[in-house]
Amino acid sequence: MGIEAYTKGLVKNNGIWYAEKKTAISYPDEGNDACYQIEENSFWFRHRNNCIVELVKRFAPKDLFFDIGGGNGYVAKAIEKSGIETILVEPGERGCINARTRELKNIICSTLEDAGFEKETIPAIGVFDVVEHFKDDVALLKLLYAYLQKDGYLFITVPAHEILWSNEDDDAGHFNRYTIRSLTKKLNDVGFDVAYATYIFSVLPLPIFLMRSLPSRLGMHKNSGDISKHSNEHKSKGSVLDKVWDWELSRIKAKKSIPFGGSCLVVAQKK
Repeated sequence: MGIEAYTKGLVKNNGIWYAEKKTAISYPDEGNDACYQIEENSFWFRHRNNCIVELVKRFAPKDLFFDIGGGNGYVAKAIEKSGIETILVEPGERGCINARTRELKNIICSTLEDAGFEKETIPAIGVFDVVEHFKDDVALLKLLYAYLQKDGYLFITVPAHEILWSNEDDDAGHFNRYTIRSLTKKLNDVGFDVAYATYIFSVLPLPIFLMRSLPSRLGMHKNSGDISKHSNEHKSKGSVLDKVWDWELSRIKAKKSIPFGGSCLVVAQKK
């Protein structure tokens, strides 16, 4: 079952579906290009992908998966490679063009609302480091709830812990950082049941605090938008960290949680 089964209001051009309506978004297109330069060689993006794919395979292996606000299609392509049909819904045209370069099969250049989907029809949705970009994050969760079909699954990653706030959060347009408890409460209030929740990147909070958060508080972090700096931070740091990521993934495969980390990873189900 493809895109046409969910909406009739799109026009295809050069391998990308476009909505007739185009609502302005705050996230700049150059943000997708900046991420595109980093993703392929990033331990952070690679490990996040491995954790996400493991949970999608567990909870929604036969469902058509919608990656909402999925940028350059890095996550969507990994899910597609795992054998699950995936649709990227990304309002930024540069992100969609980059996703096409990755040969992603189904790309929609649109916001969720403009794409013309029917409510209560989508079986599985992923929002990966998206929710924190919305000042009214509860309104976004309500919107996602409305589009999901009954018993459908929502997969979320968000940055963790307000104490780790830094200039990077400001530059990225973040409004919130979360804990498992705070995100679970918001999901429950909207009507979701949390099926699984864990932290990931267990060893990163201390270096993030020392290298980003503390310098930001002291007014010392002036170059948080430096792409070369971020690229260096994302390069693999060697076998010790690889063993940590393997341990985290083994916990997730065993349906166990990780008690602390730099990001939250949550799977919620619509009641």
